[in-house]
Amino acid sequence: MTSTSKREDNAMYRIPPYYYIHVLDQNTNVTNIEIGPQTYVRKDNQRVTFGPEKMIVVPPRHYCVIENPVSRDENGKPVIDKLGQIKLQHADQEIRLTQDPFPRYPGELLIQPVSPLKVVPANAALRIRAILDFEDDEAGEKRTAGDEWLFEGPGTYIPRKECVVEETIRATVIGPNQAIRLRARKECLARGDSQQRVTGEEWLVKKTGAYLPGAYEEVVDIVNAYVLTEKKALHMRALRTFKDDFGIVRKNGEEWLITMKETETHIPNVYEEVVGVVNITTLNNRQYCVILDPTDSQGRPQLGQKKLVKGERSFFLLPGEKLEKGIQNVYIMGEDEGLILRATESFMEGEVSRSPGDRWMIRGPKEYVPPVEVEVVMKRQAIPMDENEGIYVRDIKSGKVRAVQGVTYMLNQDEELWAKELPPAVENLLTVDHVAERSDRNAAKDTKGARDKTRVVNFRVPHNAAVQIYDYKEKKARVIFGPELVMLGPDEQFTQLSLSGGKPKKPNMIKSLCLLLGPDFCTDIIVVETADHARLSLQLSYNWHFEYKSQTPEEAAKLFSVPDFTGDACKAIASRVRGAVAQVQFDDFHKNSAKIIRASVFGMDANGKVKEQFHFPQNNLVITSIDIQSVEPVDQRTRDALQKSVQLAIEITTNSQEAAARHEAERLEQEAKGRLERQKITDEAEAEKARKQLLELQANSAAVESTGQAKAEAQSRAEASKIEGEAAVEQAKLKSMATKIEAESELERLTQARDAELKYLSEQNKMELSKAQELSAIEINKFKEMVDSIGSNTLLAMATAGPDMQVRMLQALGLKSTLITDGSSPINLFNTASGLIGGLVPAKAGRRQTVDDDDDE
Repeated sequence: MTSTSKREDNAMYRIPPYYYIHVLDQNTNVTNIEIGPQTYVRKDNQRVTFGPEKMIVVPPRHYCVIENPVSRDENGKPVIDKLGQIKLQHADQEIRLTQDPFPRYPGELLIQPVSPLKVVPANAALRIRAILDFEDDEAGEKRTAGDEWLFEGPGTYIPRKECVVEETIRATVIGPNQAIRLRARKECLARGDSQQRVTGEEWLVKKTGAYLPGAYEEVVDIVNAYVLTEKKALHMRALRTFKDDFGIVRKNGEEWLITMKETETHIPNVYEEVVGVVNITTLNNRQYCVILDPTDSQGRPQLGQKKLVKGERSFFLLPGEKLEKGIQNVYIMGEDEGLILRATESFMEGEVSRSPGDRWMIRGPKEYVPPVEVEVVMKRQAIPMDENEGIYVRDIKSGKVRAVQGVTYMLNQDEELWAKELPPAVENLLTVDHVAERSDRNAAKDTKGARDKTRVVNFRVPHNAAVQIYDYKEKKARVIFGPELVMLGPDEQFTQLSLSGGKPKKPNMIKSLCLLLGPDFCTDIIVVETADHARLSLQLSYNWHFEYKSQTPEEAAKLFSVPDFTGDACKAIASRVRGAVAQVQFDDFHKNSAKIIRASVFGMDANGKVKEQFHFPQNNLVITSIDIQSVEPVDQRTRDALQKSVQLAIEITTNSQEAAARHEAERLEQEAKGRLERQKITDEAEAEKARKQLLELQANSAAVESTGQAKAEAQSRAEASKIEGEAAVEQAKLKSMATKIEAESELERLTQARDAELKYLSEQNKMELSKAQELSAIEINKFKEMVDSIGSNTLLAMATAGPDMQVRMLQALGLKSTLITDGSSPINLFNTASGLIGGLVPAKAGRRQTVDDDDDE
């Protein structure tokens, strides 16, 4: 609003070069254009609606699009109608390329700003669609709206208003073993093979290189070739009826196999699909396979049939074929192996006719490959058995079960192993040591593994024991005495014993398979009551065993006639003991309990003595002895009274024993004192005898000692004198020898010292002499070198330098001789003359003296 008001207030516009403005005449409502450079003065009825604005500049290789362009005459100037308005081509467009800067006339719209022209590279194209009918001068044909064509590169595309660019298409590079799959968008002529294609049709282009699809072609996919090897093949399926690359007509849905024999690489056609890659099937000489639904020589599947293929061989499974059980190994049977076979179809095996369902068995050693009509039911192996081992075998035709023992046996085609079931309690008891664990037989034992139920059940009957086995089929029982190994038949079972146990005895506490015949013992606790109603708890232990004269079936059956012999025996003994104790008082029973109990159990014979055993005729059980381990009152008061009486009896007994012991100790003490006195007297007499002998020995010893001492002293003095004399002589000899040695050593030392001193002085003099000689030689050489270096002329000049100087000085003064005196002192001319004449002599003498001094040094 502000810019508009400013523009209306401004009456003068300075339009630079290449700028323009739009001016509206408010009287005629006509908008004109004013182009710079100029200075435009606005009138009152005019209004500037646009600008100043810079002209549109289109550089080289650029363009822009103008909508509603002005109409131009033959000279290219804008056409103006009768109202003075610039005439426009409404709803039309104009594409302007490189030209001089131009203004935008009133009504013109710049719908496409200045943009660079599209450069199409090689192997690329622009797909162009016509939106208006026009004549294409470059192609020399008429284009209809909707037509599409390609502008292929390399080149620069100059746009037209009659067409638009749909997309940029780039060439697809087809490599070796590749193809591109194309689809026609409408009916067209294919660029690759120049064939007429209909809408939706697909085809392949396999030519290696860059392929640029046509305007009506689109790339569906790039198809890679499948590389075939000797071990791989392609399983193909036809999608419609067509002729493949090998010239074979394939029906819709047909499947076939392409191997390396046909081609090394294969690119699937558009009308075929790859079902999968089939790997080669390889059989060695120990393998075979059965192919289901095999294909005949003409490629037709034989549905429902089978084909046997043996190794060595390699082949591909054709479409529709499959292996029945995969690759199978040839059956290799040893001497102890066999195969059970069953016929699935009727066929002739040699001269034998086999019907479906027939079963037979073949034995090794041999190799066997079953034909397609035969099914291998199972592989049998001979079962080696020791004489104490066996298996249960059942005939599947008759159902009869038998036990095979002690041989190596192989089941035939009509036999199978039969599992013998045992009660769980019997299973546990088979692993129990019935002798070592006879007091805890009801505890379950952990076994290393489950029992093989097809093996014959065996049980080791321990020594002095018996086991009863009942055959339910024969309705008979048999008893086996140990030590023996029992092996059960198919219809036999162990007779399980359930005995009483614990203290006091409780039924069904001990489970066992074997009956121990003893001798053994059992312990029981019973409660009895005396005639004076004292209740006592007795713990009794019985020794028992079974008596049997022979192992006949009748005698053996009596052993198992009483199911719980321990409970029955303990009850019978307890009833007898209770009856006997009930007839006596507590004191009598307390004093004679063992006799009363033994008499009640074993009974009395005709002589009134207790019998030695108690016999049970039902099962020949014999009780041989009874041990009364403890007798305790049940009532607490009775127990306390009994304890007090026992303590009192113990105290009385203890006191009497103490008194007797004390009397015995006193008696022994008196006897010991008498023996001690007698021993003292005897010892004193013996001591006096020993003292007498000692005195006699001492007297003899003193006499011997005095005589021997005088003799020894005389001998020792003589020996001492002799030794002293010999020692003095020896000492004198040694002293003379020592003196001689000292003198000789001193003489030798002095001689060596003098020789060393003379040698030292001689060496020192030689060294001083050589030193003086070397020094004199050095001085001589030094003086000689000095004289040689100075020269004889120089020395002469030096010697005569003083007199010569005086002579030259006198000559310079013109005097031949001069004498200066004070006139008072006398002058000795002789001395003066001698001094003048002999001036040179002292110099020579001095030089000679210097040379001598140098020589002395």
